Amino acid sequence: MRKHILSAIAAHAAAEYPKESCGLLLAVGRKQQYFPCLNIASEPNEEFRLDPEDYAAAEDLGEVIGIVHSHPDATSRPSPRDLAMCEATALPWHILSWPEGDMRTITPTGSTPLLKRPFVHGAWDCWQVCADWYKREWGLEFEAFQRVDGWWESAENTSLYEANYEASGFLRVDQPQRGDLIIMAIGRTAYPNHAGVYLATDPALPGEESGAFGPGPFLLHHMYGRPSEIIVYGGPWHDRTRLILRHKDAKQPI
Repeated sequence: MRKHILSAIAAHAAAEYPKESCGLLLAVGRKQQYFPCLNIASEPNEEFRLDPEDYAAAEDLGEVIGIVHSHPDATSRPSPRDLAMCEATALPWHILSWPEGDMRTITPTGSTPLLKRPFVHGAWDCWQVCADWYKREWGLEFEAFQRVDGWWESAENTSLYEANYEASGFLRVDQPQRGDLIIMAIGRTAYPNHAGVYLATDPALPGEESGAFGPGPFLLHHMYGRPSEIIVYGGPWHDRTRLILRHKDAKQPI
């Protein structure tokens, strides 16, 4: 990254301090440029959210090749959310500690383990671990659904799982088989708000240690605030189930 870009990023971080600054690294022709954006997060001292209008304006100017933000009074070490969103955007993330001035770049790996990933709503959450399982096991890909944290808490919001499962290729069934999507209602909620993949009696995940043992049946899921894991599906989990969904392209059990 050239000195004039680093200087522009630092100047923006200083101007926004103690809030997090955020912006975009652009390729404009054969040159690179830093495009400062407005941080519209509800708690800008703790996180950032790029203004969509700024993002659109930046895309009109050039190609977005990186996401930039500052960590006020903290190191440049990426947070779990930084790592998750780097993967979700498939772009390098550049993190500047301020006023320390250390810059760190993280790049997407293109592959996040299904197990023991930290919870980051909207990037590494219950729906995403299911979507990633379907992509890796069956080659299925889904729309990147936008979801606001806490959408399930008010009946005035849309019931996202119930409203979108048919358009995503899922059909409702009565009894689960391996690969079915289990939709549950967890806690005080207006709508079913949790999902997992039913693994039947085979908890194996290629390249990962499941830690599961016994006859099963098993469920891959990612609870709010906890690492993703495989559990035995039964008891309270069965009681909380509201929908059992099977994809139209599901592989039939042998």
